[in-house]
Amino acid sequence: MRKKSYLYKAGLFLMVLMVVAGITVSVMLYRMIYAPNVFLEDREHTFIFIPTGSTYEEVKELLQESSFVVNMRTFDRLAQRKNYPNRVMPGRYLIQNRLSNNELINLLRSGAQTPVRITFTNIRTEEELAGNLAAQLEVDSLELLRQLRDPENISQAGLSTPTIKILFIPNTYEVYWTISASALIERMQREYQAFWTASRRELAERMGLNPEEVVILASIVQSETNKSDEMPRIAGVYVNRLRRNIPLQADPTVVYALGDFSINRVLNEHLAIDSPYNTYKYRGLPPGPINLPEPATIDAVLNFEEHDYIYFSASPDFSGYHVFARTYREHLRNARLYQQALNERRIFR
Repeated sequence: MRKKSYLYKAGLFLMVLMVVAGITVSVMLYRMIYAPNVFLEDREHTFIFIPTGSTYEEVKELLQESSFVVNMRTFDRLAQRKNYPNRVMPGRYLIQNRLSNNELINLLRSGAQTPVRITFTNIRTEEELAGNLAAQLEVDSLELLRQLRDPENISQAGLSTPTIKILFIPNTYEVYWTISASALIERMQREYQAFWTASRRELAERMGLNPEEVVILASIVQSETNKSDEMPRIAGVYVNRLRRNIPLQADPTVVYALGDFSINRVLNEHLAIDSPYNTYKYRGLPPGPINLPEPATIDAVLNFEEHDYIYFSASPDFSGYHVFARTYREHLRNARLYQQALNERRIFR
């Protein structure tokens, strides 16, 4: 009897041990898979950027550096079980607070990255454009420059080397962080075509200009003023000059030709530069835009003001507005007043 009682108690003890062990393993598995393992201090979300070509070990290093995964050991165990080391996907991922290992791994291996919003304003040159975009995306600035200057891309867009950058109409666009340079140019080409609606093209045709020429003119207008209510009038001055075959004589084009954007006062010595962007020396529009004009500026040019002004000069009150003239004599008087105001403020270049 004692032996049977002993065996019974031993069996019961083993059974309890097995149950406890099973419960313990189950709890451990649950915690490894479903318990929160992402903790963000004072934030509901953050982002992680996984570069193209990253290995699993490099992803782990990123997570460790980010320090929001509390238990890397359980993350690694589950990642191995779910074959994540062989399914690393690059991208920009939105990481929510209190994600479990299972949720985090499923997100990272799915490739379901969150788009990034890119913006670009106050851009003058292709180099500035490439640098601005490279700061917001994975794409390399030199690769983007190469694609912008690629003859095939230029031909496909129906543009020229000096005008290819007009595809990038300043706005906010959603793209994936990993977008390639060629895919980005294709996207901007679609946006450009969408911007140039039938109504806008009709307005350009009435002006006797094509869309590229309108953008070039808009870039000059944008350099002349930041007053939106004055843009149509300044555009009207340049349209009058184009129609009468009078040189545009736009100071911002000379500054662009010189490449010195610190110049506040264009002098006679500056006008000597031999460049197709020197609109004092060469008639008509320059070969390309001197900046990337805003959509509102392009629309201001398309809806230019009809008048008979041929000249304008900055207002001597430094309000940012301009005074307009129909005759050269009147313009000289306005220009002298402004030059006097510059001298009084000791602005000599």
